[in-house]
Amino acid sequence: MTPFAIAILVFIGVLIFMGVKMVPQGYSYTVERFGRYVYTLQPGLGLLIPVIYQVGRKVNMMEQVLDILPQQVITADNANVNIDGVVFYQVFDPAKASYEVANLQHAILNLIMTNLRSVCGGLELDHLLSKRDEIGVRVLTIVDEATSAWGVKVLRVEIKDIEPPQELVRAMNLQMTAERQKRAQITEAEGKKQSQILEAEGAKSAAFLRAEAREREALAEAKATQMVSQAVAQGDVQALNYFVAQKYVEALGKFADSNQQKTIFMPLDTSGLMGSIGSINELWKAMKEKT
Repeated sequence: MTPFAIAILVFIGVLIFMGVKMVPQGYSYTVERFGRYVYTLQPGLGLLIPVIYQVGRKVNMMEQVLDILPQQVITADNANVNIDGVVFYQVFDPAKASYEVANLQHAILNLIMTNLRSVCGGLELDHLLSKRDEIGVRVLTIVDEATSAWGVKVLRVEIKDIEPPQELVRAMNLQMTAERQKRAQITEAEGKKQSQILEAEGAKSAAFLRAEAREREALAEAKATQMVSQAVAQGDVQALNYFVAQKYVEALGKFADSNQQKTIFMPLDTSGLMGSIGSINELWKAMKEKT
C-alpha cells in the first residue's frame, strides 16, 4: 500500500471520528450547516458530515435553578425591604433557547427581578410578609408567558427571604407583644365573667331550692294545723295538746341553740309539759287502735 493510500485512509478515519458525536443524557446539541441551524441531536450516538455540519450549542435540558440576588423593593406603604429568592426553569426547545436570546440565564434573571419589584411594589408590607406564595405565583405567570418565546418553561418562583428595616422589625415586635397582652387580658376578663355568671346561677339555684323547701314546710305546717283544727272540732283535745307540745319543744330547742346563752333557767310548770307529752302518747295509741 502506497503512502498516499495510507494518508487517504487516515484522513477518512479522522473525518469519521470527527463526525461521530456522543450526546449525554439530559442534553441536546444543535447542528449547524455552515453556521445555520439545521436540526437537533438527541441523547445518544449521532453522525455528522464533518466540515459541512458541526455542533452549534450544547443545551442543558434538565431542570435548572437560578438564585435571585437580594434587591431593595419599595412597598405600597413606602417601606424599604430587601427580598431574594430562587427560580426553577427548564428548556423545552433547544433551538429557541440557543438562537432567540443571547444570554438565556441573564435574561431570565433580569426579567424575574423586574417583575418581582413590580409585584411587590403594589403590596403593603403586612401583605408582602404573609403572601409569599401569592407573590411567587403572580411573578411566575408573568415570566412564564414572556419566556415561552425563548423555548423555556419557568416551573417555580420561590421567595426565600423578605427582610424589612430594623426599625420596622422592632416596631412589629412591640405591636405583636401589645397584641398578645391584649388577648391575654381579654381571656382573663372572659374567665372572670364566666365565673361570676356560674356563681350567680349557683346562688339562684340554691335560693330556688331554699324557697321550695320553705314552701313545702309551710304546706306541711298548714296541713298539720288543719288536721288539728278538725280534731278539735270533733272533740279530740289530745290533738290540740300534741300540737302545743310540739311548738313548745321547738321553742326550747331554738333557745338552747343560741350562741348568747349557755345556761337555761326554766321557771315553768313541768307538770304541764309532762301532761302534754302524755297526751301525745295517748294520741299515738289511739291512732294505732284505729289502724
